[in-house]
Amino acid sequence: ILTIEDFRRDYAEAKGNPVEENLFRQLRLNQWVKQGIRAIPMDRWDRCDQPANVTSRPCYGGLDLSATDDLTAFVVCAGNPDGWYDVIPHFWIPESRMAEHEHRHRVPYSKWVRQGFVTAIPGDVIDYRYVIQDIADICQELDIREIAFDRWGAAKVVQDLVEMGFSLDPKAWGRKLVQFGQGFASMSAPTKELLRVVVDGKLRHGGNPVLRWNADNFVTSTDPAGNVKPDKAKATMKIDGIVALIMALDRATRNQSNEKSIYEEVGIEAL
Repeated sequence: ILTIEDFRRDYAEAKGNPVEENLFRQLRLNQWVKQGIRAIPMDRWDRCDQPANVTSRPCYGGLDLSATDDLTAFVVCAGNPDGWYDVIPHFWIPESRMAEHEHRHRVPYSKWVRQGFVTAIPGDVIDYRYVIQDIADICQELDIREIAFDRWGAAKVVQDLVEMGFSLDPKAWGRKLVQFGQGFASMSAPTKELLRVVVDGKLRHGGNPVLRWNADNFVTSTDPAGNVKPDKAKATMKIDGIVALIMALDRATRNQSNEKSIYEEVGIEAL
């Protein structure tokens, strides 16, 4: 069924990409492999630490609310015609739970707050009014076209975003909210795309330390058909920023061909 050229091509694509290597060993070499694997090669991730620039460009967001007493993530992604992606993450954590989370996760949340990489929200749970206000401020600065979200636990946040001007109607004109499933069907393609752009060096994330920590923790699972998705259950630490990035990347890639105005392509005629 497969030629030696097919094997060589698949082997070349799998090199340096742990997920593709797993799939190559499973589907091409008929080897037993672990279902959950650490997915992102961190040396490749660190090469993508150039400053990100998403201003004056169509942007797409991914919102991972997580638990109310833990890390919440919103990642903005903008694509380029040349295949590059720029991402800017935002994180929130309950202020009174920081010491507990620092001890549990052994990460410097308070330092990240001082440096501006995480916003500490007063109280011992996430008050999503602060998150919504911050997203509103971001939307004032950037051209956010869509926000993808997981519907689990998001009813109130979705209502607030609708009141802010986003629509749940996929055919509506203007800013949209996109419900995003967390299973293989929705997650596989953008997860593979993220791993590809990291390995190819086509991502710019600005070296954000919280997103890097999430990337270092990132674990995927594979189904029998070779689909992949993030696996929070098997990840020993937080991966919320990468999950939000995958959702944002999905919307950016899907809308890439629709971002150019027809007037840019054919020009404007005066009658």
